[in-house]
Amino acid sequence: MYASRTTQIIVGIFALLGILAMVVLSVRLGHVEIFPAPGYTLYANFDNIAGLKTGNEVEIAGVKVGKITGIGLKDNRAHVTMRINEGVEIDSEAIASVLTSGLIGDKYVSIALGAGDDLKEGGTIRQTQSAFVLENAIGAFINGGGSSGSKSGASSSAGNGGTGSAPSPGASSAPANAVTPTGSGAQSTPQSSQ
Repeated sequence: MYASRTTQIIVGIFALLGILAMVVLSVRLGHVEIFPAPGYTLYANFDNIAGLKTGNEVEIAGVKVGKITGIGLKDNRAHVTMRINEGVEIDSEAIASVLTSGLIGDKYVSIALGAGDDLKEGGTIRQTQSAFVLENAIGAFINGGGSSGSKSGASSSAGNGGTGSAPSPGASSAPANAVTPTGSGAQSTPQSSQ
């Protein structure tokens, strides 16, 4: 009734292979790196990072150049820690934006490079653009921009949207895609080439 020694060895090998497969799947699906790639750490502060999580990607021109390693709160703003791969240079004039991959995909940080000096270990990207929050846009459309007849569904940022009414309380007069620098430098907005 007892299994032979050969059968016990075969069962033991299959059990070890099963455990090894579970470990590999857990590491891959959990975005855990046992041996992180060499690189350096940068920081950025955002007003809103809705949906951004630790482990999400950092991209330049659609190419993965790092990942989010930490998210916290600093001075009532979202403080994001990014691990950038070795050999990738990001300058002090860069703009970090929280974007969505596809219509309902994961969030990631996209970096548009500028013409400043290269940031070093522990540097901070000063110009940031927060995440687009669909719920806020729908709320703005329902509460104030729905009667203006605009095709974008939101009231104009240049005034009251042509409706003759005052902007809703608490509404920002800044455009939705305005860049928010976190330092003491001058404010700027992204230039559109369209």
